[in-house]
Amino acid sequence: MSTTSRKVTAVIRWGISAWVLAAIVTQIWSEVANNAFYPEKYFSYFTIQSSLINIVAFAAGGYLAWTTVRDTRLFTIVRFSVFSYAIVTGVVYNALLRNIPSEGYEPPAWCNESTHVWVPIVIVLEWLFASGRIALRIRAMWWALLYPLAWVGFTVVRGMITGWWPYPFLEPDGPNGVGGVVAYVLGIAAFMSFNAFIALVIARVWAKLRHQPLHP
Repeated sequence: MSTTSRKVTAVIRWGISAWVLAAIVTQIWSEVANNAFYPEKYFSYFTIQSSLINIVAFAAGGYLAWTTVRDTRLFTIVRFSVFSYAIVTGVVYNALLRNIPSEGYEPPAWCNESTHVWVPIVIVLEWLFASGRIALRIRAMWWALLYPLAWVGFTVVRGMITGWWPYPFLEPDGPNGVGGVVAYVLGIAAFMSFNAFIALVIARVWAKLRHQPLHP
């Protein structure tokens, strides 16, 4: 039987899932209504793809919290990966992309602010305080890099073929050249790994305080 705190965690997770879903649906509907929706580009952005992951992860995580006392190892891997992606999304957007003029139509501002600022903050807070979280060994942090590396590989190959890049810092013909692209990718990967490391440390600290075992 799950505890009251797990029920609260479930409701919060479902709320996050619904919030992100509302932002994405509103954004798509708005762009379609203004003849500005290009799915082959829209769904290529890391923010959009990670937002879709958030929708599914928190919907499933809500069900898990409602029906069980503790999260599973698989969900924990997904959850600390989401934690890492959320921080990277917020930092990269606000540090590198916020002041870059958009091309063409701009959807409602709350959608963009939600996916790039407020949702990442809430995702971090949920990891800090959610009940039922389990602790994994630090080496599990490398799982968080699987999807981003696959995304970078796909994006680079596609960009070389089509000439379109979702973010300016990935353009090899940009002012920073290929070396700049490599530096940005390595820097973001390192930052993402650090975030995953911090997430696992937080889980281990909570587990130690509650005298819970360390999962493999």
